[in-house]
Amino acid sequence: MKSRTIWKILAGAALSAALFSCSHSAPSSAQANGLPRVAFVYIGPPGDGGWTYQHDQGRKYMEKQLGIKADTVENVPEGADAEHVIADLAQNHDIIFTTSFGFMDATIDVAKQYPKVIFEHCSGYKSAPNVATYFGKNYQASYLAGIVAGKMTKKNLIGYVGAFPIPEVIYNINAYALGVQSVNPKAKVLVVWSNTWFNPTTERQAAESLLDKGADVLMAYQDSPATLQAAAERGAYAGGNDSDMARYAPKNYLTNAVWNWGPFYTKIVQSVENHTWTNAPFVGSMADGTISIAPLGDDVPAAVKQLVAQTQAKIVQGTFHVFSGPLVDASGKTRLAKGQTLPLSDILKMDWFVRGVEGTLAPSN
Repeated sequence: MKSRTIWKILAGAALSAALFSCSHSAPSSAQANGLPRVAFVYIGPPGDGGWTYQHDQGRKYMEKQLGIKADTVENVPEGADAEHVIADLAQNHDIIFTTSFGFMDATIDVAKQYPKVIFEHCSGYKSAPNVATYFGKNYQASYLAGIVAGKMTKKNLIGYVGAFPIPEVIYNINAYALGVQSVNPKAKVLVVWSNTWFNPTTERQAAESLLDKGADVLMAYQDSPATLQAAAERGAYAGGNDSDMARYAPKNYLTNAVWNWGPFYTKIVQSVENHTWTNAPFVGSMADGTISIAPLGDDVPAAVKQLVAQTQAKIVQGTFHVFSGPLVDASGKTRLAKGQTLPLSDILKMDWFVRGVEGTLAPSN
């Protein structure tokens, strides 16, 4: 669940002023033609190459499908600034998408003040009569990416740059590690925390620390391609996160989970227009196309690509579940017995590593 903290570009009052000035300087085309007035609040810039980029691509898809021009505010930090921005938008929009876990409380608070405005919050767990949540099972694609990593490592040491030790990141690390272990039980996944969602410099430093420890494959749960780029400079393989990042290092790229928000955004805005919207939570998956896996890198052998495709088909068909027993944690404790499947509710609050993952569950210093 996203608790996103941006790479700080501006600060304090200067940032607030900049945000307010750009949020709705003029009525959007949606306001002019009677269609729903739509706004998006982004934690980072659309140019991050990952998380915000994919949300922005989803927005563009929705606009094209419905003939609506949405308003966007980017680089919005958590806390008071987020609440001010969301409240400012609520004054003249019908639906607002707040696209970061860290906007959850601000979204709920503003929703109380504007009961006629609809809010959709990404990756959170709090709802209200006019607030719904949405996210997806990206861990399904993380498992597939782990299969690739397990086959591609020669040193059996895979490095993982995680943003924060929160359930969303932890269960994706675990899914990745389970994918690794399914094809290479000897391989270990070493985790370091960057304590940021989008800071290419910090992400690169974390990646380099893993390479220095001997990792020959890297993965990241971050918003920028910095980990992939650092790996490429050292001749290692790597994946990215949220978006197809092959363009940043095509010779060293393996794969990663990719979000597809366009159809969801289109459906939700249509429901607002048709007065059929409800606050039911949405959890997308590989089966409905919300989550996919990026095309595998050129160096990935055909046999591995075939294995990934076969496993993906089982996930889509519902005949294979990533978190199926037996599951043993890093301390050796059995968390799930053989034959059982971990409920989604337990996955979403995961606070432990599976066996084969090395690292602390506290933020790195």
